[in-house]
Amino acid sequence: MTPRRRLGVGLAAALGFGAAALLVPEPPVDPAGAPPPRPFVWGQDDVWATLERDFDAARARGCEAETPAIDEGLAALDAHLEQLEGAPVPHDAPMLSRLEAALFGLAARLGGACPARVPELAERVRRLRVALEDQRRAWDIPRDRAARDASYRLLYGSRAALEELLLQMDDSPGPPGLLRGLDEPSAAPSVEVLGVRLHSGDVLVSRGGAPTSAFIARGNDYPGNFSHVALLHVAEDGAAHVIESHIESGLGVFSLERYLADTKLRIMALRLRSDHPAVATDPLLAHRAATDALERAQGGHVPYDFAMDWRDPSALFCSEVAYAPYAARGVHLWSGLSSMSSPGLTRWLAQFGVRNFETLAPSDLEHDPQVRVVAEWREPDTLFDDHVDNAVLDVLLERAEAGLEVDYDYARLPLARLVKGYSVALNLFGAVGPIPEGMSAATGLRVEWLSAQHGAIRDQIRARAAEYRARHGRRPPYWTLVAMGRSPPR
Repeated sequence: MTPRRRLGVGLAAALGFGAAALLVPEPPVDPAGAPPPRPFVWGQDDVWATLERDFDAARARGCEAETPAIDEGLAALDAHLEQLEGAPVPHDAPMLSRLEAALFGLAARLGGACPARVPELAERVRRLRVALEDQRRAWDIPRDRAARDASYRLLYGSRAALEELLLQMDDSPGPPGLLRGLDEPSAAPSVEVLGVRLHSGDVLVSRGGAPTSAFIARGNDYPGNFSHVALLHVAEDGAAHVIESHIESGLGVFSLERYLADTKLRIMALRLRSDHPAVATDPLLAHRAATDALERAQGGHVPYDFAMDWRDPSALFCSEVAYAPYAARGVHLWSGLSSMSSPGLTRWLAQFGVRNFETLAPSDLEHDPQVRVVAEWREPDTLFDDHVDNAVLDVLLERAEAGLEVDYDYARLPLARLVKGYSVALNLFGAVGPIPEGMSAATGLRVEWLSAQHGAIRDQIRARAAEYRARHGRRPPYWTLVAMGRSPPR
């Protein structure tokens, strides 16, 4: 055999081996280390159905007829809130269940008959959240499951009740897109953002519009409303920047304008309490933590942490951007780790690269007694999108528990691996490729699969929601959106 022929044969063999290697599937991923299954379950489908009937009945009777009952309901809710604001209340106190029932019942009557009075309920929800922030300081959120359940029911439930009403306010002036919390004192430099004074070191949690954002928000034993965490830095001269870690590019520093311009269905700002012992020792601790985060982001590339390992700061997922600099200064946010324990959920998360199933979920930070919520912004025009996305994910996760596996088009794996190689080359020069750094080609295809599944169910829900609105003259409530996604396509 001539040298030229040997070279040709060798090249052909190498190409054949390379082509075969591109076809080798990834080995199955075992979600080892997942905690025992303990997801929170509302278990109140009959309550939701009753509230919907009460809503329609109140709307039929009208505002004038319902006003006495609404005034009575507001007075009863005020009495519960005054008790919660006035003295310590154990997490298992019966009055908390009565407060929850009063809130939901009032929401049904008020929203159905007098939507113009919804701001009155919004103010009660604000008071409830501030009071809970003080009450939770005596509750053992990290170790007592019942205490965590009580906090979740009241925070998540009050948000859900208020937002159901906001979605019915199309014809009423001034649906409140901003719900203020308490303007917690801070010595750090500040800037005004969307009508609220924010300080350096404030933590911003938000909800993106992508299917993966909905997955992050809902993929938790306590399904939440937020999918992303960022840290605000304000310089002495008032220049504001946001430090955050993106799946596509890792840790970065962005202008406040760029942060707000990205798709966000909601934003919430949280601040370390001014009476925190560490703040008493160093009033500028939050600003120093934000400065540490800023300097690290400017000091070199830090990749995104797909494994969600909060103990290893060499790579950072979004929550670690806030957690790590505060922890370095002795303040460990997220009192009580977030858990992801349902077998279907952990199986899916493992397929997307997650290796730590007890970690720091964005939605859980508001339950930490070390922080206060300063403000929450909702975009009224996209609030319904947020609810639809949540419903889609609830349906998908139900299917995961029933055995649905994350899938991808195996025939596209060789091309995806070539695209991944191209992305790696771009990463070497500091650019972002089509498949993010740290994500495999197969995982990239799985993300596409999730997007396709999400899109199909979302389109189904939207079409059925439009039919529902044409029949009933209002948007369907959340539990009806979930039912629309569960039923088979027509």
